[in-house]
Amino acid sequence: MVPTQKPNVKLNQRRGVLYAIIGAMLWGLSGSVAQYLFASAHLAPTWLVGVRLFCAGGLLLGWYAQATHASLIRIWQRRNGWRLLAFAWLGMLPSQATYFMAINYGNAATATVLQFLGPLFIVVYMALANRQWPRRIDLLAIGLAMLGTSLLVTQGRLTSLAISIPAVVWGLLAGVSQASYTLLPRRLLREFDARLVVGWAMLLGAMFFWPQLLTVQPPALSAADWWGIGFIIVGGTMLAYLFYLKSLAYISPSATGMLSAFEPLTATVVAVVCLGTRLALAELIGGALILVTTGLQAWPQKPWASAEGILTGKCEKY
Repeated sequence: MVPTQKPNVKLNQRRGVLYAIIGAMLWGLSGSVAQYLFASAHLAPTWLVGVRLFCAGGLLLGWYAQATHASLIRIWQRRNGWRLLAFAWLGMLPSQATYFMAINYGNAATATVLQFLGPLFIVVYMALANRQWPRRIDLLAIGLAMLGTSLLVTQGRLTSLAISIPAVVWGLLAGVSQASYTLLPRRLLREFDARLVVGWAMLLGAMFFWPQLLTVQPPALSAADWWGIGFIIVGGTMLAYLFYLKSLAYISPSATGMLSAFEPLTATVVAVVCLGTRLALAELIGGALILVTTGLQAWPQKPWASAEGILTGKCEKY
């Protein structure tokens, strides 16, 4: 009698869930570490973004070359070069810069939650591009996100802001750039390995920070500060990305998208417990409402939305 394979399927599913949670937690931790570096080491966000893009991009390309032994320059053939430049400069660069700027002016918890508005901007874009009204559940998600954002930035006092205007602006821009970051590389990702696409995009995005990296002397950094920078590059990028890719081998992109809620959850817990960030009840409720929208968007999609898996999957997460 042939043994059943069901236990192996369940084991693989659990493994995929575990990988997705670990990856999301590493991304959340990297935001909290960045908050620590901005506050204690007084690092400029642009300097840290440049270092992260350059080093992480090189590591991803090295990982791809070692694993596949394929050419790194084949992606530049035909029109792919222009698509790669668009992704690097209109998607990768703004998504990294706006997120770190939001952390610098606010905190990792708020910045990470506001970044989760990105899928809702995708919903609006897809509705306009396809000249179709969003589904009712998408409209509900948009309404909840707007309410959650209001509570998050005002602490329930709708006549005043509880966080600085730059933190709100950069956080919302992080959400917008997360949408462009998700939409722009779709054709490239259908043809090329994600490590090749993202690695090149990071290196190209780092070009804008070369003058600062080469001419501006960073402040004196302690060993702990350098460990933090190393974690952002390796743990918060390379290892997080590795666990994310492994999760996709066992569970669906929509499931991984929902489990990515562990990213803001981790950033919030670390910011409150370790960094002394204070969050009011209204802020916690607002953040929870925004995260609920991730689950709503995992509802079975219309053909134009589900074909790419772009509303809940993070196929090219940084």
